[in-house]
Amino acid sequence: MIIFMSDILCVTNRTLCKDDFLSRIEHIAKAAPAGIILREKDLSEAEYQSLAADVMKICETHKIPCILHSFINAAMELNSQAIHLPLPMLRTLSPAQKAHFCTIGASCHSVLEALEAEQLGATYLIAGHIFPTDCKRSVPCRGTDFLQEVCKSVSIPVYAIGGIDSANIVSVRSAGAKGGCIMSGFMGCSDPKSYMKQFEKAGERDGI
Repeated sequence: MIIFMSDILCVTNRTLCKDDFLSRIEHIAKAAPAGIILREKDLSEAEYQSLAADVMKICETHKIPCILHSFINAAMELNSQAIHLPLPMLRTLSPAQKAHFCTIGASCHSVLEALEAEQLGATYLIAGHIFPTDCKRSVPCRGTDFLQEVCKSVSIPVYAIGGIDSANIVSVRSAGAKGGCIMSGFMGCSDPKSYMKQFEKAGERDGI
């Protein structure tokens, strides 16, 4: 299993990226997040595999974990040791596929889903969405009480997603989460390294 050195995971969305996507990945990797989850679900498997190969090289250069998303066969073809899956996909993972990966992440939206994902072999969870976010304006956020319930129900690390920023990361940590996942912030910030420092300073201010 990957040991994350930070508590902030980057989740990609190249449609939110105004500059060259691979250049952006390079800058994010230099900022040293816990890892980069390559979530580009609109691509074909062949397109995803090609992009993933490039992203994995960048992450390897900077010693940042690269976690592929959804495309199981592409991940195995690239010999990726880490995959993140929606729960319905985790349910279909064969024993051979499961044995290939050292790190298996899963997304959950309830305590029952979190328990199921852990039982199915997930090594970490992403729970959300916790705070209001532009990409899910019509769906009510679940809040930190929900996050705390999920964290208490499982023995594996839980990362919060949805509206996470340096102003609320302390409440995420206080709820028992290992950290937070950020998409738009990383894709759109002017300087990923300075952006990461905001989260470090938030912890220093609150003694975490």
